[in-house]
Amino acid sequence: MKIIILGAGRVGESVADSLVSERNDITVIDTDAERLRDLESRFDLRGVVGNGIEPAVLAEAGARDTDLLIACAAQDETNLVCCKIAQLLFNVPTRIARVRSTGLEGDARLLGAEGFAVDRIICPEESLTRYIGKLIDYPEAMQVREFAGGRACLVSVRARHGAPMVGGTIAALRASAPEVAVRLVAIYRRFPDEPDRFVACAGDTRIEPGDEVFVLAAQEHIAHVLSALHRRDARHAHPVRRIMIAGGGRVGLRLAQQLGQQEGRFHLKVIESDPQRCVELASVLPHDVLVLQGDTTDEDLLGDEGVEEVDLFLAVTDDDEDNIMSCLLAKRMGAQRVLALINRRSYADLMHGTQIDIALSPAQAMLGELLAFVRQGDVQAVHSLRRGVAEALEIVVRGDRRSSRVVGRKVSELHLPRDVHIGLIVRGLPDATAPAGEGGAVLPEPQVIIPRSATVLESNDHVVFFLPHKRLVREVEKLFRVSATFF
Repeated sequence: MKIIILGAGRVGESVADSLVSERNDITVIDTDAERLRDLESRFDLRGVVGNGIEPAVLAEAGARDTDLLIACAAQDETNLVCCKIAQLLFNVPTRIARVRSTGLEGDARLLGAEGFAVDRIICPEESLTRYIGKLIDYPEAMQVREFAGGRACLVSVRARHGAPMVGGTIAALRASAPEVAVRLVAIYRRFPDEPDRFVACAGDTRIEPGDEVFVLAAQEHIAHVLSALHRRDARHAHPVRRIMIAGGGRVGLRLAQQLGQQEGRFHLKVIESDPQRCVELASVLPHDVLVLQGDTTDEDLLGDEGVEEVDLFLAVTDDDEDNIMSCLLAKRMGAQRVLALINRRSYADLMHGTQIDIALSPAQAMLGELLAFVRQGDVQAVHSLRRGVAEALEIVVRGDRRSSRVVGRKVSELHLPRDVHIGLIVRGLPDATAPAGEGGAVLPEPQVIIPRSATVLESNDHVVFFLPHKRLVREVEKLFRVSATFF
């Protein structure tokens, strides 16, 4: 696929890194020639120096035969205008814009063909708040990713010594609850002086303390799975209630607004160093959110505000170093769980396995929304995992036995790559491609199915895969692609 990325900042760089690794033809436009040279030296892509809203620059970047435009420059206005020019002058088929403003999605006329001609708006801050919200709902989890409209979830959790499922084999766990819609799809195990190693989930594989376990399950079983792998001690006996947010920027404000709307559920404190910004925060946040002016790495301030009683400490400033240091300090002082927002990928890699429970990259949080547009076939959801190395993929089965390699076939008959796991099948979801139902017919409740060797795939099944290596993606997509006889 030929893709133009407008903007070589943090988001643009992360998007380019992910898409180049999948053998796409990438061109990046930016006004900073030095930054483009740096990207060209590190990735297999082409840089074009210039302003992305100038038709001549878009033409030089190859807009006339481009499949996808991703406009992620710093300014909303630049991204919107670029999408409109790409539509009017170059007829670029798919246009995605990074937009921070929250007022555009409410009116379809603004984004439609007669407006700014944007097929999809992405907002890293909004993606982050949604993602962190899931981590608050499931405090034992390190990652929570949704599929099939939230009916199924992929979670990763650190196995704890003494938890009911830790120490047993996967076969024994399956035998203990054969009808429960839960499937262990991957284990990453720590070894001294080397990166975590992928462990395939065979029947005789034993879950060891310290393993990072990836589990696909129906939404209603997630809480049980997490408690079985990560035993709750006295501090974990209650859900997250006390939250401290370090940083009152765009992310911190969105988080505080989202959490503050759930009256009575959380005790929220926001720490911000800029006095003027504190005034702004206090004027727009609910009255029961406490806004504090101070340094997020100030030990005395954290102690005075009872950081040792905090269930979740969120460091979301624009400074990676401050986020890392404040999380390490909060953890040392007794905070139950800490999350650091880290833009630099090298920093995020270094923090993995340290006292920081979750190192979260803004670009990784929203990357799946972009990847769904790049994937071939009927891909519904994509989630980038393990800092971009692994991936979870939701594909809808289309066609019939004549036009599809998978419809009517048993799982054992599918020619999947060796390490690819079919985790779950969601059957009975409404078909978005079919015409509206007639006569107000009531559809049966969708089923979440654990696939066995004899399970037969049906058209419109939503199949969720775990892929430990992104290089396996194309093989899976090819298998599920329908032939030209399918209309």
